[in-house]
Amino acid sequence: MPLHKLSQWLTYSLIEPVRRAGITVTDIDGLTGLAEYRNGGLFVDAGVMALRDSAMAQRPNPVGSEMIVEWRALTVALLDRIAPLVRDLLGVAVQDFPLGALLEGGTWSAGRKMALQKRADGAPPFNVVSDGTVF
Repeated sequence: MPLHKLSQWLTYSLIEPVRRAGITVTDIDGLTGLAEYRNGGLFVDAGVMALRDSAMAQRPNPVGSEMIVEWRALTVALLDRIAPLVRDLLGVAVQDFPLGALLEGGTWSAGRKMALQKRADGAPPFNVVSDGTVF
């Protein structure tokens, strides 16, 4: 399960400038979704995912804990599942709306807005102990 958000984010960020430089970039939709707290928080805040033990949301959860790794892995899997649904709803092809477009204009933004509605500080739905290199 690819979970290195910073490397993935950098890759997504470089696609446009590389294309503008005249280099062909193919299979953009083959990149994975970003397993970070805005995308994953959206699924939790919207009720798509739920903790088996709700008390874990308040406990400090190290970024490498089973619960956080599972949450991140489910986030990536769910992003792959909703991308085709959104494309169908919008009537667009995968080439015109790759996963990166869904992340940038959809799930990340929606996750941020929903987090602010649920928690005044817009924090993740769980108490994640992280130095910022993962989330």
